Amino acid sequence: MNHQRGGTGHCLGAAFLLFVGLFVSLIANSCSSVPRSVFAPPEIPGATFVGNRACYECHTNYVRTFPASPHARVHFYAAPMPDQAGCESCHGPGSKHIAVGGGRGQFIVNPGKDAATCFQCHLQTHAEFNLPHHHPVLEGRLNCVDCHDPHGSDLFKPSGGLAMARLNESCASCHREQTRPFVFEHEALREGCTVCHTPHGSVNRKLLVESDSNLCLKCHAQVQGPGVAPGEIYIGRIPHAAFLRQGGCWTAGCHTAIHGSNVDPRMRF
Repeated sequence: MNHQRGGTGHCLGAAFLLFVGLFVSLIANSCSSVPRSVFAPPEIPGATFVGNRACYECHTNYVRTFPASPHARVHFYAAPMPDQAGCESCHGPGSKHIAVGGGRGQFIVNPGKDAATCFQCHLQTHAEFNLPHHHPVLEGRLNCVDCHDPHGSDLFKPSGGLAMARLNESCASCHREQTRPFVFEHEALREGCTVCHTPHGSVNRKLLVESDSNLCLKCHAQVQGPGVAPGEIYIGRIPHAAFLRQGGCWTAGCHTAIHGSNVDPRMRF
């Protein structure tokens, strides 16, 4: 009897292992057709990889600062040389570029002119630029390098000289009216434009995170407690229910100077 039980157990074990093997095989075959999220570097016909050191003679400043950049951690698979990470991962093999003495656009890929190379890795950003309201990158009127420094340790490109949140400096180079100094400033600007706006694309107008007064109420919380009438909404000490029925905080004719004001602490012109 024991012998029969042992034989049955071995058979069940073998059947289970066979099932697991078939299952793993099916998963592997199905995954082989799924697009990979790791991409090869751009291709330049006839060119070979030369390594980052070859870029130093002409692009000295870029090569010096590049090791501190997050992009320096980009490696492409099967690299024949250990330093072939970063430069040629985005710009393509550089042998032909060097052979003709360099020059703009000479046998080299320039992501600063075409964001397609950036989108190979930044898939979510590419999707955001396809939303109804977006910065005009896909239309060719703007490019990633207008806002980002791909070679530096800080990927946000500074415009310089502005006493505001570091992130805002990138936006200020174009949106000067909204980011200029104000007598009565909107405190949200200290935290950065992205508190209210999504920088790449949004389903809402003006690239807003929220399309209605809920955007403001994230910071300007309603007052709850004894003495507050049912259905009434207090923001600070002022009842706002009647105002909110007229539209958004900045569209109902109330806080029209939403980025800051020089005449009214309540953000009005």
